[in-house]
Amino acid sequence: MTADPVATELTTADGYVLGGYRFAAQAPLKGRVVVAGATAVPQEFYRRFAQFAAARGFDVLTFDYRGIGRSRHGTLKGFRMDLLDWGRQDLAAAVDAMADPQLPLFVVGHSQGGHAFGLTPNHARVAGFYVFGAGAGWHGYMPLGERLRVLAIWKVVLPVLTWWKGYCPWKLLGLGEDLPVDAYRQWRRWCQYPHYFFDDPAMRGIEQAYAAVRTPMVAANALDDLWALPAARDAFVGAYCNAPLTRRNLDPSRVGGKIGHMGYFRTLAEPYWEEVLTWFVAQPGPLAQA
Repeated sequence: MTADPVATELTTADGYVLGGYRFAAQAPLKGRVVVAGATAVPQEFYRRFAQFAAARGFDVLTFDYRGIGRSRHGTLKGFRMDLLDWGRQDLAAAVDAMADPQLPLFVVGHSQGGHAFGLTPNHARVAGFYVFGAGAGWHGYMPLGERLRVLAIWKVVLPVLTWWKGYCPWKLLGLGEDLPVDAYRQWRRWCQYPHYFFDDPAMRGIEQAYAAVRTPMVAANALDDLWALPAARDAFVGAYCNAPLTRRNLDPSRVGGKIGHMGYFRTLAEPYWEEVLTWFVAQPGPLAQA
């Protein structure tokens, strides 16, 4: 049986209304899962994973960060926001909405989700965090061809298009949802540093939020993910210095196709999804004690 999504709304601590979908467990209930997506990737992209997890006994919530997808309210032109609020406010609201003292709660992240989790003030409510494709975003970790392409996008293409539109027309490039201008500017700035915002002089002290995390974690990166190769992952996730952390390098030959930066949540990655859910069940918490 396939779980049909039910539309829901979440209200953040600062009063922003987010759009999400709930997928009810279709087997004996094992726990709950929040999906924290990548930058500019709408929650619909994660539907197959959500239905896969629901079929195996997990209640699942997907949602869009503010300014994206179902959490975009009207035009982005003139819309102001702080990219850090995707973690501090938006993911935090999703965690609060799904937390239940009788059930373990887990978070599955993709790329930006790995950044957002460390900013979430209620991370202690999460029994396990599994993230795919998280990385520092610096072009220096990329192969030469991809490095030149990314630099051209950051330094030439997007500045012109963003000036023209008044927001970042990411969709025009076929790369995902459009981005609020503030999110684009912060993302662009931090991607110029080898350790993302940890190297930004204006962000001193942000590492303390990540050092406070003690949730067990797995950070998995494909060897063909040119935007988040293992070196880029290690440059970021080292900030989770007090969390039990496992790093995994995924060989795409195992699943017989290209993973890249987006394939983690396409059907070919189902063997990895099974491993995620198996790892969740093994974490200490109400489920392990039952």
